[in-house]
Amino acid sequence: MSEKKNPSVWQGFKAFLMRGNVVDLAVAVVIGAAFTNIVNSVVKGIINPLVGAIGTKSLDGYSSCLKDPCQVAADGTVKSGIPIMWGTVLGATLSFVTTAAVVYFLMVLPMSKYLARQEARRKAREGTREVIEVTELEVLKEIRDALVAQRGRGTGPAER
Repeated sequence: MSEKKNPSVWQGFKAFLMRGNVVDLAVAVVIGAAFTNIVNSVVKGIINPLVGAIGTKSLDGYSSCLKDPCQVAADGTVKSGIPIMWGTVLGATLSFVTTAAVVYFLMVLPMSKYLARQEARRKAREGTREVIEVTELEVLKEIRDALVAQRGRGTGPAER
């Protein structure tokens, strides 16, 4: 009896790491982290001041008090009351929407258009091949029919 050799844990781990989707995922995480810094800078440097032009310079300053009196120390700790920091939530929401919009309009939409063009080209090439193959098949049938007809008239090679 020959025993089937089981792959070692190391070999299995190596095979897992070498699969394409793991490498793609790692690249996506690194690019996403770098991209997040850019979007956060745009939101904090441009969008927050534009939205905050109504009152404070930063959305982080907008809050409401659930239980009066609300007193927050300079370091951010709550002295009294229950503050609702809705400006921070609004800033995070704007950051998310901006990130989603940039990803969609600069990455997803162009890639889907590119893939659609590639698919259309592939279908066009396949359609051309099918037309050529059908045409060649028809020509071969016509040649065969002509040869059969030629043999039937007795002008071809001697029949056996």
